[in-house]
Amino acid sequence: MRFSIGLPTDRVDAPDEFVTGPAIAEMAAAVEAAGFDAVYVTDHPAPDDRWLAGGGHHALEPLVALAFAAAATSTLRLHTHVYVAAYRNPFLAAKGVATLDALSGGRVILGVAAGYLRPEFGALGVDFDARNDLLDESVSVMKRAWTKDAVAVEGAGFRARSVTQRPRPATRPHPPIWVGGNSTLAMRRAVETAQGWSPFPNPPAASATVKTPSITNLDELAERLDAARAHVAAVGRTEPLDVSFSRFTEDDDPADYAALGVTWLTAQLDGVATRADWLEQLRALAGALGIGPRPG
Repeated sequence: MRFSIGLPTDRVDAPDEFVTGPAIAEMAAAVEAAGFDAVYVTDHPAPDDRWLAGGGHHALEPLVALAFAAAATSTLRLHTHVYVAAYRNPFLAAKGVATLDALSGGRVILGVAAGYLRPEFGALGVDFDARNDLLDESVSVMKRAWTKDAVAVEGAGFRARSVTQRPRPATRPHPPIWVGGNSTLAMRRAVETAQGWSPFPNPPAASATVKTPSITNLDELAERLDAARAHVAAVGRTEPLDVSFSRFTEDDDPADYAALGVTWLTAQLDGVATRADWLEQLRALAGALGIGPRPG
């Protein structure tokens, strides 16, 4: 089992503690030293006030935040959980991801999803109802931009005559792509086009808001993973599929998730007032999970 730890870049209520370059560097370095495998950030470039008032959160630009984490570490993976590719022109997205992967020595895990916040799509001038098609288009174009020269393609709002991007990502053929979401569509997209799937715990009350089905316990997760394995067999996939999830409770044994086929667990450290508290909670989590510190 491998672990990705969320950086608290949403904590704009305490920016000096959590949302500065030195803060991100210190936290990322501590995550690496504690023996965890990755840090992750999320993506909300234009959240609306109603959503924020109802419990939504701010976020830094993902690739910029992860660049600060990359500069302070040497082996830690850099995980977008998730990057809403539909918000961006796919060539711009490909350039940003390739740059981060090249400069970090091949450490990017590109978690993507279709998105769910309609007003955010509106603020960015993107058709909310086309988000699934836009995600598929973006992933396809990014793969081509990372691996081919003279890319010619016409899509939603863009026309590329002959595009060649350099540098290529350090990861060949490209950084692993993990598709987020609990729906059958998200699962099939992951199995058919990506290297991983990232479902997540989701109570029924939140399903309509985040536009994805609920998963509330290990039995329901097992059912979804059985469906994924059935689709793997149906399409003849031979490449292993990573599965990222977050424990339902802090007391859950990671082995129970591993037994179902989960390969990565994500964790977010909540309820802390200072960076020192966050670092202490990080070390406690490593101890509870039996993760040993890395030398140096």
